[in-house]
Amino acid sequence: MSTTSSLYTGISGMLTASQGISVVSNNLANASTVGYKASVITFEDTFYQAISSANGWSQVGTGSQVSDIYGNFDQGSIETGTEATDVAISGNGYFQLKDSENGTLYYTRAGDFRFDSSGYLVDTHDYQVQGWAVDDDGNPVGALTSIQIDNSQSPPSPTSSVTMYTNLDSSADDNSTSATSPFFSMLENWDGTEDTPLGDELYEYSTTITTYDENGASHTLTVYYDPVSEDSYVNGNSGSTVYEYIVTCDPNEDGRTIDGQALSETSGGGLLMAGTLTFNSSGEVTSMTAYSLQSNASGDLTDLTNWTTADVSDNGLATFTANFTGADNANSTDDEASLDIELDFGISTGDTANPWSADTASNAGAIGTDFSAIGNFSDMELGSTAVTSYNDSSTTLSQSQDGYGSGYLLELSVSNDGVITGTYSNGQIDDLYVLCLADFASEDGLQRAGGSLFTQTRDSGEAITGTANTGSLGYVQSNALESSNVDMASEMVDMIVYQRVYDAASKVISTADTMLQTAIALKR
Repeated sequence: MSTTSSLYTGISGMLTASQGISVVSNNLANASTVGYKASVITFEDTFYQAISSANGWSQVGTGSQVSDIYGNFDQGSIETGTEATDVAISGNGYFQLKDSENGTLYYTRAGDFRFDSSGYLVDTHDYQVQGWAVDDDGNPVGALTSIQIDNSQSPPSPTSSVTMYTNLDSSADDNSTSATSPFFSMLENWDGTEDTPLGDELYEYSTTITTYDENGASHTLTVYYDPVSEDSYVNGNSGSTVYEYIVTCDPNEDGRTIDGQALSETSGGGLLMAGTLTFNSSGEVTSMTAYSLQSNASGDLTDLTNWTTADVSDNGLATFTANFTGADNANSTDDEASLDIELDFGISTGDTANPWSADTASNAGAIGTDFSAIGNFSDMELGSTAVTSYNDSSTTLSQSQDGYGSGYLLELSVSNDGVITGTYSNGQIDDLYVLCLADFASEDGLQRAGGSLFTQTRDSGEAITGTANTGSLGYVQSNALESSNVDMASEMVDMIVYQRVYDAASKVISTADTMLQTAIALKR
C-alpha cells in the first residue's frame, strides 16, 4: 500500500467524522422540537487491499464510510401542554395528517394541534388531523375523514320523558271535591280561561318541571295532586289512600286544536293528563290510572267522557301529548303531530299491547263514585323507586326530564382512547370524533419530511390505522406533548469523539504528506 493511499484513508476518516458531526448538530438543534426523533449514524470499514507478506497474503484497510443513518424511535418524555388539543401518544403509533391541497398523508408524534378558521383540527403546517366520527358509545363510524368541528352549537332535543318521584301526605285533607266525579274533581274545577286555572286552594300539592319543544324553547309543566276523601266514593278498600292528579301546562302555550277548537281558548286549555294513584296502608302504590283527551273529542273538552285511557310507550309508561305554541307543529289540527311525552311515577305495565286491566273504565266519565271501576295497569310493574304516600309532608324526592334547549360549545376534551368530546352550555356532553393512530411494520423504513413529519415508504409498509388503546397502538394523553428524545449528554460525548477522530485523521494526512515530501527530497 502506497503512502498516497494513506492520504485517501485519512480523508475518509475526516469525511465520516464530519458526517457524524452533522448528525449530532441536527439532533442538538432539535433537542426542544416537539415529537422529534433523534438520528443515529453508524460507520463501517471500506474495501481492503491485499498485500503479500512473509506469511502469505494480508489485507490493509482503505478507510471508513457511513453505514447507515436511522431513527431512534424511543418514547420521548411527556410534558404538560397548554390546550386540550395538545395530545401525546404514550406507546406505539403516529397521528395521521392530510395535506388538503394534494392529499398527501403524513405521520407525526408532534400533537400540538389547533383549530383553523374553518373548524379543521390542524398541525403547525395546516395539515388536517384525521379521525372518525363516532356513535353514542364513542365507537368509530363511517370513513376516515378530516376532523372538523364547524358547528359549535348543540341542537335542541324535545322532551319525551318526565320522571317524578314524590311522597304524598297520607293524612292530608281533600281540597277539591265533586259529588259525581270525586276522582277527577281537579279536572272539573280546572278553567284554562282564568289567570289561575285551578285557584290557590283546590289541591294538596304541586310540583313543576321545565320541558322543551322541538325548537329548544322551554315550557313549564305543573303536576297537581289532591287526596280523594273516602266519604266521596263507594266500594273502597279499607286502609287505602287515593290521590287524583292532573298534568298541566300554561293554557296560553297549549297549541293543540281539537274539533276545530283551539284549546288555549277553552276551559280545557293546558290540561294534558288526569288520573289516580292508589296506595295501601303501608304507603306503597298499588295502582295507577291515566286518561288523556282523545283527538276526536267534541263539544265540551272538559267533559269526562272525552277523556279516555292513555296510550303507553314502548317502556310501558303512560303518555300524554303536548303541542306548545311556537313549536314547528303548533298549528296541527289534532294531537297526532304533537309531542308524545311519557310520565314516569315509577309504575309501568309489562303488557304494552293490552296496557289496562279489564275493569279499568274506558273513559273518565264512566267511573263516577265507584272505586272498583278505577282499574289499573294490566301487568303493573313497580320500579326500584316510585311515588309513595307516607304520613309525612308532601314533597318531591326527585324529578327529571330528557329534553334540552340549544347550547354552545364550552370546551373540548380528549380521552385516553382518543375520543374528542364536547361539553355544551345546555349540559350536553357529546362524543364528536376519535383520533386516528397509525402503526407500521418497520418504523426504520419511514422517510423524514421535515417538521417532525414522516411519510410511508415501501420499506416501512402500509400504515396500519386504528384507534388508541387497540391492538399495538398506545394511548393518548390530552394537555400533553411528547418532547424530543434527543439525549444531549450522549450527543455531546459523540461530538467530542468525532472531533478527536477528525483531528486524528487530519494528522494522518499531514504525516503522509511529510513522508511524501521526504521521498521527493531524495531526488535532490
